[in-house]
Formats: sequence, C-alpha cells, structure tokens
Amino acid sequence: MEWILLMLLGVAAAMFGSIVGLGGGIIIVPGLLLFAPRLIGEPIDHATAVGISLTVLVVTALASTMSYTKRGIVDYRSGLLFFITSGPAAILGSALTGLMKAGAFQLLFGTLMLLLAGLLIGREYMKPFAKEWPIKRTITDAEGTVHTYSYGIWSALAIGIGVGLISGLFGIGGGSLFVPMMVLLYRFPPHVATATSMFVIFLSSVLGSGMHVALGETDWLLVAALVPGAWIGGKLGARIAIRLSGNKLLWLLRMTLLALAIQLIVEGIRAL
Repeated sequence: MEWILLMLLGVAAAMFGSIVGLGGGIIIVPGLLLFAPRLIGEPIDHATAVGISLTVLVVTALASTMSYTKRGIVDYRSGLLFFITSGPAAILGSALTGLMKAGAFQLLFGTLMLLLAGLLIGREYMKPFAKEWPIKRTITDAEGTVHTYSYGIWSALAIGIGVGLISGLFGIGGGSLFVPMMVLLYRFPPHVATATSMFVIFLSSVLGSGMHVALGETDWLLVAALVPGAWIGGKLGARIAIRLSGNKLLWLLRMTLLALAIQLIVEGIRAL
C-alpha cells in the first residue's frame, strides 16, 4: 500500500510540475517531509528529501522534455544558455542543503512556497516587459506556428545563478522561477517557456542529484517507488499542458502550495 501511495505522489507531483514547468519537486519535498512517517513508518531528513526529489526530477524532466520535443517547442539553444550558470549553482545549492537545520529549512521552504503560490496567482495580472533584448530567437512548433522573442545574455546568466542555487538547495527544479521570468521578462510564449524550462531542469537536476548522491543524501528505495509515477506524470502533464484551456487545474495547484506552505512553516517554527 505504501508503494502505491508513493507512486501516486510521484504522478501528482510530476503532472502538476510539467503543466506549469515546476518540475514536481515543489510537491515531492514537502510531501516526503510531512507524510513520510505515515508512508514508510519513520521521518526523513530534509537533505535526503531534497536528494530524492532532484533524482526523481531527472526522470520527470526527461519525460516532459521528450514529449515537448515532439511538438517542437523546446528551445535548446536558450536552455543551454540558462544551464551554463544554473548547473554549477545547483551543485552549490545541493552542497549547502545538509548544513541547514531542519526547522530553518522547513521555515524557509514554506516561505518560498508562499512566494511561489503568489507568483503563480500574480503572473496572470502582470504584463510582459516591453524591452527589446539584443538576442532574437524564432522557433517554429510542430503545427507550423512561428514564435518570436528575445533576451539578453548577462541577465539570462544572472537568472540562471539564482534559480540554480534555489533549485539545488530546496530540490524544486527551478521551473517555478524560470517560467515567469521567461514569460514576463523575455516574452517567451508560455508553452515554449514551460518546455524549455523542463529541459534546463533535466540538466540541472542531473548535477544537483549527483552532489546529493555523493554526499549520501539519497534513499534509493524511495526513488524507485517514486520514479514510475514520475515518468507517467511527466508524460501526462506535458499532454495536458498543450490542451489546457482553463485555470481550474492551476488554481488547484495554487491552493495545494498554500496548504503545504502553511503546514511547513508551522512545523518549522515548532522545530526551531
């Protein structure tokens, strides 16, 4: 029964993550921290939860990237630019996770989730930045639609550092920050931003999870239980994202983030 519940956690996390480019870690990490005693009979420390999340994210992001590639909406060139700084920063963040106390980690992670929930709500009311950046990009998807947008190298590299550090530290993949930045700052089409974000998450998660494995902060049995669901959820999420026309699913995700954030903040304050 525990394995079924863990697999369902992987499905839900990967599906939501793929739809909005989160990567799923924003669900997996708090899910393991809060529900591990009920699922496996004992608590799990935050560094191991992050290590498990980043390892599972490798599978989730790969499944999503493959699905998005078939639709021609992954901008590999732009993704590699973001990865130049996000990859090394993810390694650094992963190395710092175990140095944090459990209470401080839960409090900071809960606060981050509140901010992300607010960002998911607020980005619908924000208008894209009107600036014309020096690097112009054009991508034609599988349906023949041409998308044009632009960005700057130095600002993209700076964003990569911040997102990669947060990704490695909290195991959330970074898409929750990448996608709004791409859409609002550089005017990426939302679907292209989500797809490209998943590609960057895949690369960064490989490096971040590698650091946690090297530090012994990964439980391979839990990874094995979550991976099948993550692969299925990543595929389903990519398909749903293409067809998504309403905001009901996004509002469900926002409310889930708010509930988990409040619970983590309460647990963090108690542990301080």
